[in-house]
Amino acid sequence: MPATTVVARRGAQPYCHQYDAESLVDVGAALRTGIPRDRLGSVAASLSYEPLTPTAYLDRAAAAHGDRIGVVDGDRRWTYAQLHDRCTRLAGALAPLADGRPVAVLAPNVHELLEANFGVPWAGVPLVAINTRLSANEVGYILEHSRAAVLIHHPVFDDLVDAVLAAADAPPHRVRLGERYEELLNDAEPLHRTPDDEQALLSINYTSGTTGRPKGVMYSHRGAYLQSLSMVGHTGLSPSSVHLWTLPMFHCNGWCFPWAVTAAAATHVCLPKVEPAEVWRLVRTESVTHLEGAPTVLSMIAYASDASPLPAGRTVRVAVGGAPPSPAILRRMDELGFDVTHLYGLTETYGPAMICDWRPEWSFLDVDEQAKLKSRQGVGNMISCAVRVLDPEGRDVPADGATTGQIALRGNNVMLGYLDDPAATAAAAPDGWFRTGDLGVVHPDGYVELRDRSKDVIISGGENIASVEVEQAIMDHPAVLEAAVIAVPDSRWGEVPAAYVTLHDGASVTAAEIIEHVRGRLARFKAPKSVTFGELPKTSTGKVQKYVLREKAWTGHDRRIS
Repeated sequence: MPATTVVARRGAQPYCHQYDAESLVDVGAALRTGIPRDRLGSVAASLSYEPLTPTAYLDRAAAAHGDRIGVVDGDRRWTYAQLHDRCTRLAGALAPLADGRPVAVLAPNVHELLEANFGVPWAGVPLVAINTRLSANEVGYILEHSRAAVLIHHPVFDDLVDAVLAAADAPPHRVRLGERYEELLNDAEPLHRTPDDEQALLSINYTSGTTGRPKGVMYSHRGAYLQSLSMVGHTGLSPSSVHLWTLPMFHCNGWCFPWAVTAAAATHVCLPKVEPAEVWRLVRTESVTHLEGAPTVLSMIAYASDASPLPAGRTVRVAVGGAPPSPAILRRMDELGFDVTHLYGLTETYGPAMICDWRPEWSFLDVDEQAKLKSRQGVGNMISCAVRVLDPEGRDVPADGATTGQIALRGNNVMLGYLDDPAATAAAAPDGWFRTGDLGVVHPDGYVELRDRSKDVIISGGENIASVEVEQAIMDHPAVLEAAVIAVPDSRWGEVPAAYVTLHDGASVTAAEIIEHVRGRLARFKAPKSVTFGELPKTSTGKVQKYVLREKAWTGHDRRIS
């Protein structure tokens, strides 16, 4: 039997070893059965290795639950057998168009984006799901950086895509959802490619980070497979579950829930736009059991005019991330019949890396104490994502709930690395432990709680906004000399960007003009919500003291951090 290469990972750094395949199988079997190697004979030869890939979950769902409804999108419904057929046809249509390069998708939470999570990998190429709130310039950069060969987009983005393609030196092949998309599927032969190596590139997800350019975070088939399985276990998905898509599918591949819900053979209910009345209608008419989102989504649900307690004995399980939910929201959601679990993660960790696992004994505490415990970030998730909180020398801080350190992660759901950026990859995990940039403490019970962010990232409504990126856009204005952008409290979004601007001598510009200037360059949600003019506080070396601005802005407020 020939030698085989087994690819493993140490943190974010892949490494390879050569093994003799026959020895590997024999030794593994001997360890499992206790049978001496020389007695294994043909038993060992019959064992085989199957690379892990999340697309296999749809194979299983179609085989075991093919006649059951897998997808609901408006008044349309598809069984798992039909979904499997559509995804294999999508793969057949895309393979010749992509020619080995990534396929990008710009769409809200519609069934076509769900199909892309299976069809694009089956075409043998990576998926690039694009944030639907980005500007034409930002979308253009992602397409260029990822070298996407195909762009599938929803008709609502026609004008934006027109602008993107007009500015592109080598525009990707354009596929518009609707008749064009359906024609491609109808004319295509089914295709079903699976990776030979489970560490192969599955998808590229772009995150703002702390620089002016987003980074392409690379996910592997293995990582997504295991993260999906973890989400099934932690959220209790089953064939009787009904999952409402309130979380954007483009965000970390929807925290791997496209694959997780399918793995459980549960029902996907698509929701292109989160509108409280529609959420409540679907919760009731489709018997929704699961949903996810940022605390803002919870607020919209909790205080909607349609809100009323669910029937006795019925519960909707909610996973929330992006910022700790407030005690008031947790109390209100509990009254309505929603069981909320707080998660913590990053784009670099396939979504949730830590789960605030609920302990039964906590149920006997008063509501305020329960809310305090629920708002912590928790412990590593069940796919063995190890969590440490490190001091500046790389040592673990004591579990005293007071000593602050940087949160570091290692495990199966840590990215392969940043696309075409080995230096940033190495810096992110210098010793195999991915540094999140978030500061926290470890409580005596082992649960981690965030206390601050070391990166200048603003998280507004669950979306990352790089302050440096906004500052650069502001300083493009001819009247601006200097600019600093920080997060300030906001009752709806948790926090929003605020700008502090120094103008050139003799220059004049209004706050509204600065905000509009940024909106013309970046996604509208990234624009500052307020602009304050004046001199910026600085150190003796000229560095802007953002902490001075933050302390003033957050005085009298409970800091809400992700």
